[in-house]
Amino acid sequence: MFLALRELWFARTRFLLMGAVVALISILMVILSGLSSGLVGDGVSSLQRSSIDAFAFEEGTKADSAFSRSVVTEEQAQLWAERPDVADAELMGNAIVNAHTGSGTPVDLTLFGITPGSYLEPEPAQGERLVGDHDIVVSAALAEEGLSIGDTVVLDRLGTELTVVGFTAEKRTFGHVDVAYLPLPTWQEIHAGTRAGETPDPRIYDEASVVALRGVDGTPDLAAGDAAAGTSATTLEESFDSSPGFSAEMMTMSMIEAFLYAISALVVGAFFSIWTVQRSRELAVLRAMGASTGFLLRDGVVQALVVLVASVVVGVGLGVGLGSGLEGSGMPFALEVGPVVNGAVLLAVLGLAGAVVAILRITRVDPLAALGENR
Repeated sequence: MFLALRELWFARTRFLLMGAVVALISILMVILSGLSSGLVGDGVSSLQRSSIDAFAFEEGTKADSAFSRSVVTEEQAQLWAERPDVADAELMGNAIVNAHTGSGTPVDLTLFGITPGSYLEPEPAQGERLVGDHDIVVSAALAEEGLSIGDTVVLDRLGTELTVVGFTAEKRTFGHVDVAYLPLPTWQEIHAGTRAGETPDPRIYDEASVVALRGVDGTPDLAAGDAAAGTSATTLEESFDSSPGFSAEMMTMSMIEAFLYAISALVVGAFFSIWTVQRSRELAVLRAMGASTGFLLRDGVVQALVVLVASVVVGVGLGVGLGSGLEGSGMPFALEVGPVVNGAVLLAVLGLAGAVVAILRITRVDPLAALGENR
């Protein structure tokens, strides 16, 4: 331990350079963690903040963009509702539309068709709940973009007018588009392409995108429910992949993070490998004086641990400071304690593993080298 700390001081320039590299990697880890969390929130925050346990899609629907492809019926929802382990089974519609406000400002919306008064309806932080057929409760983020209670939103092509009656307590999005909740019958008319003033086909009121399920005690038995209702159900977390582009985004971020951790282990390992080679003569002298291999290994590991922990702590601190400035900037960025802490620990552990592999060269140091064998 004494030798390790003494070398850290006398070779401080080299260790500071190595520490700076690890700190920069730690900053990048924090930024990537914030981007991953931000993309998740911007893609499926409306689902995350619901009390839904699972979704039942149309049988055979492809996983990607399943919400837009799936069509289920009232009969299937009723079959799910009759199951003893299901507390609620509600039809829910999902559609992304283009619209504009009464003043002509364009706005994109993900429409969630729900039954007013059901467990799917959010409690508005401003305004009131859904009462009229063409009322909508919209994401809080739209209030920051100038939308107000009482404003009218007109859907492109159809001309359907919707009135903003409330805002959710927090930002709610789906597929990176702000969500608007509206009565299910109105959603069914919009989804069928019914223009304003036209008489819709009565059959459209029997269909929706999915059956939103809430279990009596956690997630219900999805396999048994599918067999009874002829659906294809997934848990809430699994349904995130059905959000447009969600799985591709997460795979990209995961691959970048994996390479970052691998680079960290390789960089730290390479540094300590070179450092061990440079002080081979000194290590040989210590061996000749009676120092055990275990003592020298512990000494090297302590050096690596001190450098890694100090560098990661500094890097995470700088990354959090930088990331806090990115939140609320329009970029999908959200710092969360769990992912940042897990990333920091993983970074330190993998870096230490790389260092340990390099430090094992100590076991091959020949004490005779100190006596001039290799001179």
